[in-house]
Amino acid sequence: MVTRREFLDALAVGTAGLAVGATAKSYGQILGANERVNFAVIGLNGRAYAHLASLKANKGAARISHVCDVDSNILAKFVNQTQQEMGETPVSEKDFRRILEVKDVDAITIATPEHWHTPMAIAALQAGKHVYLEKPSSHNPAEGEMLVQAQQKYQKLVQLGTQQRSSPHTIEIIEKIHEGIIGRPYFAKAWYVNTRKSIGIGKDIAVPPQLDWDLWQGPAPRRPYRDNVHPYNWHWFKIYGTGESLNNGTHEVDVCRWALGVDYPQLVTSSGGRYHFKDDWQFYDTLLTSFEYEDKMISWEGKSCQGMKFYGRDRGSTIMGTEGTALIDRGGYEIYDLKGNKKSEVKAGIAASVADLIGRDSMTDAHFANFIAGIRKGGRLNAPINVGNISVTMLLLSNIAWEVKRELNLDATSGRIQNDEDAMKMWGREYEKGWEPHV
Repeated sequence: MVTRREFLDALAVGTAGLAVGATAKSYGQILGANERVNFAVIGLNGRAYAHLASLKANKGAARISHVCDVDSNILAKFVNQTQQEMGETPVSEKDFRRILEVKDVDAITIATPEHWHTPMAIAALQAGKHVYLEKPSSHNPAEGEMLVQAQQKYQKLVQLGTQQRSSPHTIEIIEKIHEGIIGRPYFAKAWYVNTRKSIGIGKDIAVPPQLDWDLWQGPAPRRPYRDNVHPYNWHWFKIYGTGESLNNGTHEVDVCRWALGVDYPQLVTSSGGRYHFKDDWQFYDTLLTSFEYEDKMISWEGKSCQGMKFYGRDRGSTIMGTEGTALIDRGGYEIYDLKGNKKSEVKAGIAASVADLIGRDSMTDAHFANFIAGIRKGGRLNAPINVGNISVTMLLLSNIAWEVKRELNLDATSGRIQNDEDAMKMWGREYEKGWEPHV
């Protein structure tokens, strides 16, 4: 019988040939094959528990030496859970910069609010750490460019948390699509639906005693503390988050792009609004986006508050070609002919509910296994940042198209907006003085 540990080791090595991007062999010192990687987990409220679960699944190759959060209550809870899961108590810190000073920390995982993703990742690279970075990897397109440059400059690994890139059944169907199972693929549709509640109208209140609000804001311009932002609803405020497209659409659009074999599109159009509730939510709750290529197209549809499913699924992707369609989600895939008749299916397990804000699953276990194998053995990453940044930037451009309410023409080699100075002003962001990221 093959153990779960043996499966993950085999997957980390076996999927390397299907991955895209440079190997880790040029990235400085590679750990010995028998050495465990010392991880620091930073940003501990939600997704970090999936990081904990996946590092536990890879316990023979990894340990958690440090954990970090600016909220002392969240930090204490995670320390206790780590001790229970991993069998040892990690060092806890409020300020991630102290962790970056620790020589024995080999890699960090980042599950903070999104305005911190790129600045923290760049700082980690400059400190000689490998980085596992939750999506979206950047808050704006300029940060994405900086992060790719930083990875190339400092030669450490950066794995984007698009864990479906390490899903065995997704790798399998993408390979079949590339081999022609649905003919020539040319149209891909991605979607995500949820029934999120209103965040209400917040009010300025005193900062809770357990929270370092200044450090929480970090590179973001300073604002008073409001009672409907921390610890989750920052997603829906433009100064900190990037909306549902980046929060969840990154995964499915990345699968579509992978299946079609495309990078940046030529045109982006996006329309939608905040229709379901009237509250402090600053993004859309309903959005339709088209990414157009010379002979292909990707469509993204996000509904944050209206849970009507597509094909009976909360989230997924359909890849349509000249001879049929592939329907892909986190639980498997199905193949249909041109008339919509099902020809075959593969079930890989039960996909997690969209109501699950943590997302522990075997895909994340495998994604961490691939990342750890890259650090220890020099294997290829399944979601290196130079590849993942394209999908993230596309959806950030979708946000810009929605903001300016017009079509964006892009340079298909860089993703930069052409002949639209006002839209291009949104390529970057304003930073709190002294907190600007630098490569």
